[in-house]
Amino acid sequence: MESLLMLVHRIPFPPNKGDKIRSYHLLQQLSQHFKVHLATFVDDADDWQHVPRVQQLCASSHFAPLNPTAARIRSLGALLSKRSLSLDYYRDAGLARWVADAVRIHRIDRALVFSSAMAQYAEGVPGPRRVVDFCDVDSEKWREYAEKKRFPMNLVYAREARQLLRYERTVAAGCGAALFVSEPEAALFRQLAPESAARTAYFSNGVDTNYFSPHRAYDNPYPAGAHAVVFCGAMDYWPNVDAVSWFAREVFPALKARHAGAAFYIVGARPPAEVAQLASLPGVIVTGTVPDVRPYVAHAAVCVAPLRVARGIQNKVLEAMAMGKTIVVSPQALEGIAARPGAELLLATEAAEFGAAVGAALDAPCARMGEAARARVEDSYSWTRNLAPVIDMLKAGAAQPAAAATGMGGAQWKPA
Repeated sequence: MESLLMLVHRIPFPPNKGDKIRSYHLLQQLSQHFKVHLATFVDDADDWQHVPRVQQLCASSHFAPLNPTAARIRSLGALLSKRSLSLDYYRDAGLARWVADAVRIHRIDRALVFSSAMAQYAEGVPGPRRVVDFCDVDSEKWREYAEKKRFPMNLVYAREARQLLRYERTVAAGCGAALFVSEPEAALFRQLAPESAARTAYFSNGVDTNYFSPHRAYDNPYPAGAHAVVFCGAMDYWPNVDAVSWFAREVFPALKARHAGAAFYIVGARPPAEVAQLASLPGVIVTGTVPDVRPYVAHAAVCVAPLRVARGIQNKVLEAMAMGKTIVVSPQALEGIAARPGAELLLATEAAEFGAAVGAALDAPCARMGEAARARVEDSYSWTRNLAPVIDMLKAGAAQPAAAATGMGGAQWKPA
């Protein structure tokens, strides 16, 4: 097998954790076709326990410790230049030396870069053989933050949006393929970086339908008689904080008044004070870290994804669908997901509309909607199928994605 360099901004494990889901499945699939030489950061002390599991998938590996607080302070130096804060956040001399040595020793001539910030380490690999999985258009996320935040942070976020987009365009122009998580994200980047439109495409996320299965037995984590309305997601991520805060304050009170047994469960690790304070509201429960989110989803009366700021595909939506649950989503949470509103999930926008949709699901649970949601995931969100074009592209050694992506959540490329 040929060697391949893989660069990831966070250790790609465990495979059921937020932004690590996509990178883990990429690594797992790549390891079946290449000798993978992995360089990644570890930014959570709990993640060091996963290093041996990841090493088993790699020919060689380097795990660089990253202290988020120190990295944020270090990245402030970029404000005095035209650099992106994100690049300085992930700047590490030791990781750069390891990558340079690995490329030289193992004669690596192809690379899979996961997230734009890691592209700074792949300059030793020929451009046509670099495939960059941007996942989302991160610069657009910072632009949306700037619109939501107050002075002076809105200025900082607006600056980061400009500088990061400039870097994203540079990275895309110098690689063989620029990949995103959905067609809407790819289409947006084609607009923002028209010079790279011909090499821009997408491949969708998948779901481990055996792991997220409605056919397993889970202990009920809720008290008897509770009608749980559940949001699952990492709570140190601002769009999730914004979503649950809006739902708890603007939607749930009226819902609770009509459904006395309703309880809003916010399930996710590292809730900030802003989220923890929501537990003072009637019927709102903040769990913090739980060992397994599946029991909370399995025994939920209804799941919700009321995101108002979102990029790419929301795994939380796909996982609830895979478990056969009725889920009410915002338009932002639905973006990039091939699901039919009214048949496979429920779509709502304003607070009153969201409350009415959740209330209807509580009043008349629809098993057929859950079954249809599960079938949609099984049909359209297989990791093996969705990753196959990426494997083929890297095997070819050089690739040029077709200008238009095709298929239900997949993509189609042809060698350059």
